[in-house]
Order: sequence, then structure tokens, then C-alpha cells
Amino acid sequence: MKVRESGMPEDGTWQEFFSPDNILKTMGLSSKINDVVEFGCGYGTFTIPAAKMISGKVYAMDIEPEMIEITKRKAKENKLSNVETMLRDFVANGSGLGDTSVDYVMLFNILHAEEPTKLINEAYRILKPNGKLGIIHWNYDATTPRGPPMEIRPKPEQVIKWAANANFNNPVRYDLKPYHYGIVLTKPI
Repeated sequence: MKVRESGMPEDGTWQEFFSPDNILKTMGLSSKINDVVEFGCGYGTFTIPAAKMISGKVYAMDIEPEMIEITKRKAKENKLSNVETMLRDFVANGSGLGDTSVDYVMLFNILHAEEPTKLINEAYRILKPNGKLGIIHWNYDATTPRGPPMEIRPKPEQVIKWAANANFNNPVRYDLKPYHYGIVLTKPI
């Protein structure tokens, strides 16, 4: 099931909206993190910097073959052997990863999916106890230059409620200026 269209621009324009290294550090990624999953890797905007920061592997998933190829190419160009791309309909079929198998899940700019709680529940299933769920999304603000339509754009309070319903706790919210918010939650031990 393809995620609802969000108006994702070309790679060069997309890169202008983020400082991925700073965002990932703010969101808790470091060499202390082993394995990471990114649902909807897109152009590899966060995949590639995450792979440089962590000590394990990044599982980069996307339903679009073109996005997988772009991310593979960028990993190769950066001589990264710890990026595993996965062409997968993770909304319909889950991640395919084992229970409690990863340390961090990135749900970045994807919770406008038709069934966002399925992604949050899948994140909970594959995270190890004390694992982290990092969520980034466009601010609920019609003046942002891109992003999904307002009627499907989740507000931070809604995202925290969805995550709490999946048993995540300890939400920490970040203002990722100028266009995004971030939330990091923990899977209890």
C-alpha cells in the first residue's frame, strides 16, 4: 500500500529542508546505537548520515524501487557497507524483521500514511526493550513550503497519543526548525 502522496520534491530541493546530521544527533542517534530501521527511506536523506553515526546496520525500507536504487547508490558512493535496502510494502506487510531485533526506528515524514498506527505498532514489535522510536513530521502549519495536505498531516499531540496507545512512553518533543517537529519515545523494559 503506497503511502498517501505528500508532495515530495526532487532530491536537491528535499535536501534543503533538513540538516540531517544535526537532526539525527538531536533525536538521539550516536555510536551507542546498534541497528536502526527507517520506514520510507526516500532519497536516503537520513539513511546515509545515520549509517555513518551508528555502530550497526541501517535497514532502509521503501515501497518505491527508484528510492531504493538511489539509497543504494548513495551508500556505495559513501563506501558504507552497513546499509541494507529493502524494497517492501511495510504498511501492508510489516518490516519482515524479527521481534525485539533493533535499537531505533525512524518514522520520518511518513505518519500521514493511511494507517499510521500500523507503523507505530510494527515499530514497537521490532524494537528491543528500552529501544527508541524517533518520529519527525512537518509542522501542522499551512505555511510550510511542502508536506502532505493539512487534512492528513498529523499533529504532535496525535502522534504522541498513537504512540502511547501502542505502549510507548517518555515522549520528548523537539522543535526542528524551520518546518518540522520531532518526538522520541521509548519502548519500556
